[in-house]
Amino acid sequence: MGGPLSPRCLSGMDSGSPAGWAPPPPLTQRLPPHRHPHFAYIGPGEKPAPAPPPSPLCPATNRAPRMTSEAMDTLGQHKITVWEEESFQGKRCEFLMECPSIMERGFRKIRSIKVESGPWVGFEYPEYQGQQFILEKGDYPRWEAWSGNSGYRTEHLLSFRPVKCANHNDSKAILYEAENFQGHKFELSDDYPSLQAMGWGNKEVASIKVNAGAWVAYQYPGYRGYQYVLERDRQNGEYKKYNEYSSQAHTNQIQSIRRIQH
Repeated sequence: MGGPLSPRCLSGMDSGSPAGWAPPPPLTQRLPPHRHPHFAYIGPGEKPAPAPPPSPLCPATNRAPRMTSEAMDTLGQHKITVWEEESFQGKRCEFLMECPSIMERGFRKIRSIKVESGPWVGFEYPEYQGQQFILEKGDYPRWEAWSGNSGYRTEHLLSFRPVKCANHNDSKAILYEAENFQGHKFELSDDYPSLQAMGWGNKEVASIKVNAGAWVAYQYPGYRGYQYVLERDRQNGEYKKYNEYSSQAHTNQIQSIRRIQH
């Protein structure tokens, strides 16, 4: 299974556990907070308890750990629980912050998800690479729930992070027909299930500038096809050419776009 499990993770309680295996300690015997300030053990049948506060000292430097203002703003606004198997089965882990590789938490993959607060974006590969999928509040028992009608079969996710700047009531973006914000432009402040039906003259969008909020653009009308999450606080909201939409953007074809729900 690799390294030790993250403290807030649950093992699948199967009868084939290896010799010497023992269940996690009860809540009264938590790991020291410095092991991981945002996770805590959950015993079988017990409800999650609030995570303990960060340790006042970092064991590596013997200094108070520094948390960025960005990380402090995120805590409490975003919460996601992931499972290793479909239908919320097997090992599970709860997160309040980004996870660049679920395998570093002792998981092989993510196959079901519950988003309790805040929007998130999940990725096909570690380090936020590959196809991306918007994860808004709700249940995702199988891969079809997050991939929708993408036409791209991604049965598991390996990394994810919160979308911090989503503001459904104040979202603005500008589409351009040429790279580097050149040519005909089209200003957005609402959801568009079909850009062509609303006046955009072609199927391609060569560059996008996000002035407020966060958006998810789709390859086809009706919010179908490849997804591209576009955020004001990433790249200063400037996507100068289509391959900046995603690490796996294969085309500049965008035919529908909507504001991300918070």
